[in-house]
Amino acid sequence: MTKLIAGMDEAGRGSLISRVYTGIVILPDNFLDLCKEENIIIRDSKKMTKLQREKSRRFIEQNAIDYNVQYSDHQEIDKVGILKATMNAMNRCIRNLHTEIDQLYIDGDYFETEYNDIPYECIIRGDNIIPEIACASILAKTYRDEYIMNLYKENEEEFEKYGIGKNMGYGTKIHMDAIKRYGFTDFHRKSFCKKSFSYFKSY
Repeated sequence: MTKLIAGMDEAGRGSLISRVYTGIVILPDNFLDLCKEENIIIRDSKKMTKLQREKSRRFIEQNAIDYNVQYSDHQEIDKVGILKATMNAMNRCIRNLHTEIDQLYIDGDYFETEYNDIPYECIIRGDNIIPEIACASILAKTYRDEYIMNLYKENEEEFEKYGIGKNMGYGTKIHMDAIKRYGFTDFHRKSFCKKSFSYFKSY
C-alpha cells in the first residue's frame, strides 16, 4: 500500500493585517511527471510569478489526492498570538482532509500537533525540497493574495494610504508610516503591529 504523505505551509504570518492562511496537500506518485508534461512549475511560491502561481494552483486542485486550506483571522491572532493562530489553522487543515495520512512534513522549524498518531517532521526551507510542501505553499499564498485583494477593493479608499494594494499588508515603510499617522484599521493585527513597532524603534 502506498504511503500517503502530506505537506503543509503557511502564508501571511509576517503580515500586519488580516488573516494568516495555511495549506495542506497530498500528491499522487506521478504528480511531478504530470507537471513536466503540462509545463507546471512547483516550488517555493515566493519565487514564482503571480501567473505561475495561479496556473499551478489550478493544476494542484485538479490533480492532488486531497488538499485543504484554512485561515486564522486578525481577531484570533490578537487573542492567542500569531504562532498559536498559525498552529490552529494548520491543525484545522489536517482535520478537514478527507484522506488519512501516514506522514506529515511542515515547512519551518516548529509545529504543535493535535494528532499524535500522525508522524511529522519540520523542514526548514521545505518548500524548496518537498513537492507537497511547495504545493501547500502555493495554495496558501494564492488563497491569501486573493482574499487580501478582494479586501482591498472593498476598502480601497481606506487601504490606499497604507499601500496595501502593493505590499499585501506587510510592514513596508509606507505601511508603517501610515500606521503612525492614521493609526490602525479594523483589519490590523493590533498586538502584532505593536510588537513590530517595538522592533523597528530599536534600529
